[in-house]
Amino acid sequence: MRTLIKDLNFAFTVDENDTVVRNASLVVEDDRIADIGQADDVAARQKKVGFDKVIDGKMLGVCPGFVDSHVHLSETLSRAVFPDNLNTRAWVFHWAKPFYAHITEEDEYWGALLGITEMLRCGTTCFLDMGSQYDPGIVIRAMEKVGIRGITGRHAADNPPPELPRGWTKEMVDHHFFPNAQAALKVLEDCVVRYNGALDGRARCWVNIEGKEPCSLELHVGAVKLAERLGVGTTYHLATSIEEAKVCERKYGCWPITRIDRAGGIGKNLVIAHGAAVSDEEVRLLAERGASVAFCPCSSFKLGKGATAIGKYPEMVKAGVKVGLGTDGVSAAGNMNLMRQMLLVAGMFKDARLQPDIFTARQALRAATIEGAKALMWDDEIGSLEIGKKADFVLFDLDHVEWTPFYDPLQALVFSASTASIVQTWVDGKPSYVDGKVQGVDEAQIRRKARQLAAAAVERAGLHDEAVETTTTLYDVGN
Repeated sequence: MRTLIKDLNFAFTVDENDTVVRNASLVVEDDRIADIGQADDVAARQKKVGFDKVIDGKMLGVCPGFVDSHVHLSETLSRAVFPDNLNTRAWVFHWAKPFYAHITEEDEYWGALLGITEMLRCGTTCFLDMGSQYDPGIVIRAMEKVGIRGITGRHAADNPPPELPRGWTKEMVDHHFFPNAQAALKVLEDCVVRYNGALDGRARCWVNIEGKEPCSLELHVGAVKLAERLGVGTTYHLATSIEEAKVCERKYGCWPITRIDRAGGIGKNLVIAHGAAVSDEEVRLLAERGASVAFCPCSSFKLGKGATAIGKYPEMVKAGVKVGLGTDGVSAAGNMNLMRQMLLVAGMFKDARLQPDIFTARQALRAATIEGAKALMWDDEIGSLEIGKKADFVLFDLDHVEWTPFYDPLQALVFSASTASIVQTWVDGKPSYVDGKVQGVDEAQIRRKARQLAAAAVERAGLHDEAVETTTTLYDVGN
């Protein structure tokens, strides 16, 4: 199947030079980009070959599909449940964990479907999911229906608290926490062997763990080592807030990244989720080790993680750390919209530091595309629009009010446009979102099912009760 999208107003290639081609054409052959460039040049190169389909791109613009570097599909049914007066640790231990304790495999499947349809509507073509509470196959079954690309895994931890807080259940602890690091790593290895490369390569499975206090040092280090042996990646939460960093310092005399690194657990196959509490020395350390960071601006804003106050994300980018953008779970971020993350990251540090030339629109677009692809170890195939790469891209309607008028397409994309002007999202050479619909599923049915299941899960978890704690000392010194 050969498709020509001709005479596009612009194409963001996000290549090594961040080339923006005006009056561009794009050729898709099967699942890959066969040609891209100035319309006249493409026409000359392609004049002796035919096309199965030709799309007029005169009022369209194209950019690479967005890459979500950190998302929790298992949390999708918790949208707008958790309040906005929680810090990260209280949010996890007294709200998220009870929610996990009371969702079923059916809940996860429909939540994953709902989250994936939102992603495709928002131009996201690939994601790194923290993993199922039960089995990675749940997410992969949801992926199969709509054609999206992504990485998932099986959630794992090995250090439960001595006394279970309100809302936690023995059943949740039994499937969420393994008896030790070795037992967890054995199951995670089995998951990778079974699922990595599924769906003709669109689905990958990593050695994912929760990270932070619920995981032992042995599990943090073991996940990185196992992933290296299996030729995949790993991701876990670390340095997510100043509270976590202070607890770590009281217990071990250093901040989280330094602690894990001293044990040999920071490697080039690691994606650190959040990385909010990072010292200047740890920025240098991350760059030397080749590790990546998934920054989630909306989550930082809602939970007060301190990105604008203590975050070192501009310094990370300058040092050469791969910084991708993530949406986190919808209960923390409120959405799975990477365009919203781009807007925030392109403005928050300018404002916080009174420095308008820091973390620019160009860097924001890279973080949402090629830098995310590098973090996911998939940049050989996705993240930019280049010949030979997978045909994963987003088409924007330039006749939309958001694009009327514009001169610089980059400024318009980051600061003016939203997902409202996305008309098509292509993955693997096929339109997965087109004509206002995600292909392959009944979206109305998904939404109905999600509302029904979410209401029941929230009530089972007791999260509708005003007595749920909003502060915590769990895992602190003496716990």
